[in-house]
Amino acid sequence: MRIFVTGASGWIGSAVVPELIGAGHRVAGLARSDSSAAALAEAGAEIVRGTVDDFDVLRGAAEASDGVIHLAFKHDIAFSGDFQGAAEADRRAVDTFGDALAGTGRPFVLASGVAGLAPGRTATERDMPTIDGSPASVRAATSLAALALAERGIRSSVVRLSPTCHGEGDNGFMATLTGIARAKGVSGYIGDGANRWPAVHRLDAARLFGLAVEKAPAGSVLHGVAEEGVAIRDIAGVIGRHLGVPVASIAPEDAAAHFGWLGGFLGLDAPASHALTGELLDWRPTRPGLLDDLDAGHYFKAADA
Repeated sequence: MRIFVTGASGWIGSAVVPELIGAGHRVAGLARSDSSAAALAEAGAEIVRGTVDDFDVLRGAAEASDGVIHLAFKHDIAFSGDFQGAAEADRRAVDTFGDALAGTGRPFVLASGVAGLAPGRTATERDMPTIDGSPASVRAATSLAALALAERGIRSSVVRLSPTCHGEGDNGFMATLTGIARAKGVSGYIGDGANRWPAVHRLDAARLFGLAVEKAPAGSVLHGVAEEGVAIRDIAGVIGRHLGVPVASIAPEDAAAHFGWLGGFLGLDAPASHALTGELLDWRPTRPGLLDDLDAGHYFKAADA
């Protein structure tokens, strides 16, 4: 298959591209900069120059491919105060792909998130997001729109990723939490720290995207979750041990001041299961779990260097 991938040089995409190529597929990757293009060329992918706002580019690349994996999201503006703008841009891109692929039976795979689906219990692939008009629900609505593309003759699926997709080179939540602990001199968690985050290794997630584009049935919801829930207190403990700083509870009312933008997410209790995904696609995560990955030390070496 020739597969078009957006976000192809990003954290997940840079693992998905070699996964696909290793499975015998040809990959065309969207590149918005010279550095992204160079990374894709080095990985062995074809280069499509443009951004997720270049709808003619997206449409043409989708029409020229046997399937699409849409990983790109405007994280730069999302986490600098305009999450809704990023989510709306994402929806426009998905609508463009839907128009390009309608009636072809080709696969379309969208990356989404699993956090916040089922407060108070373990979320499964059968849980659907609540659409309430909030910025977060704008993105959630896009995932539902992607699933609905099955009704237009597209083999669509949504991979709902764990909030932390960890691994060497990660600059996401775990790297941010480590940086905060280093700067503050304390590795913190909110309240009693018993709240849990699901987690998945980046390379296990990449394998799931490969399976999804190859064989996920139309309208499938898939969970990129290896561990159902890792307690934030345990994460803080590993970070504190490696940095040699105390581990301590941060009061909920002080979370924003201590953790910055991460404070709005760190207190979530969001366990999730991948049981149905495993049954459907025979996806069995094999990479290290989050605490073992933290214990490997690479999250701390870069800062030391």
